[in-house]
Amino acid sequence: MTLMSRRSTSARLVLVLGILTLLLFVSLILGVAIGATTIAPGTVLRVLAAGVFPSGWIDGLAADDPRSIVIWSIRTPRVIVAMLVGAALAVAGTQVQGLFQNPMASPDVIGTSAGGAVGAVISIVLGLAQRSIVWLPLMAFAGALISLIVIYVMTTRRGRTPVAILLLAGLGLNAILSAATSFMISTGGVRYEIALEVVFWLMGGLDSRTWSHVWMCAPGVIVGLAVSLYFTRDLDLFLTGEDTAASLGVEVEHVKRAVLVTSALLTGSAVAVSGIVGFVGLIVPHIVRFTLGPSHARVVPASALAGASFLVGCDLLARTLMRPQEISLGVITACIGAPVFLNLLMRHRREVGIL
Repeated sequence: MTLMSRRSTSARLVLVLGILTLLLFVSLILGVAIGATTIAPGTVLRVLAAGVFPSGWIDGLAADDPRSIVIWSIRTPRVIVAMLVGAALAVAGTQVQGLFQNPMASPDVIGTSAGGAVGAVISIVLGLAQRSIVWLPLMAFAGALISLIVIYVMTTRRGRTPVAILLLAGLGLNAILSAATSFMISTGGVRYEIALEVVFWLMGGLDSRTWSHVWMCAPGVIVGLAVSLYFTRDLDLFLTGEDTAASLGVEVEHVKRAVLVTSALLTGSAVAVSGIVGFVGLIVPHIVRFTLGPSHARVVPASALAGASFLVGCDLLARTLMRPQEISLGVITACIGAPVFLNLLMRHRREVGIL
């Protein structure tokens, strides 16, 4: 690559990241401002600034002002959770696509999200989630990791994973994990109210999210994003094949384990607070790669920003399209993502000459 082309690529990356950062900022403000009652964006900025900066720096609203309570205690934590979940799922999708060297891989397609949900439901059924806030994300992480290892062992041979094998294995694993979840809910002695809450949670949603949910998922998401950025060069070399990557100094097995654990950590942290939200990890990395190319050093940070903005926007639609009634977040992402998934599948079939 010539010096001129490198400068052009760097300038394009800076421009795209700048646009995505601005888009995320705007989506966060709109997500907090718009709801059952709309609050002026200026008021939202005042309250958020007063909550973030030391006392006395910013003149916010009175503590007992209803707008302040709505903004800081109700809407802001929900929007931040949406941002963290969107970033986590998008980067997890980038990671598993790089690991499997397969464009159709994503946490929900290959069963990682369902595995995280099983782990989370186990913690609820056993009462662990009620004892400590740590158990829910921990069990979700364990379930996501086990399911991801299972799908990798089942489908990958010599560093390659055929699309058909991956999709069929993902379909089967999702069915098994969904059946396990239903079995625990129906026969685990769970009270009707809790069982109903779990069912709605599994559909994907962010209603009634609080600052506790932010602290529940933020550590795992932040650590996962940092580790993902560290392994971007190794994932780029994986695209050339495992043998070539090893000859270039990549510790292949070490990288595989790190990517598996990181993807499971991101997915488990997201599932623990949002349930199963589909297609974010599939469509966001594809859009980013189409814009910036295949380099993971560019795709990972851009996917994090784009995924965060995308899910904040989807959650805003879920809250406002039929207000005061709320649509499940998983329904919104499925309506957007399913057509994209089918289009990608048909395009792949044409490329390999099946259709």
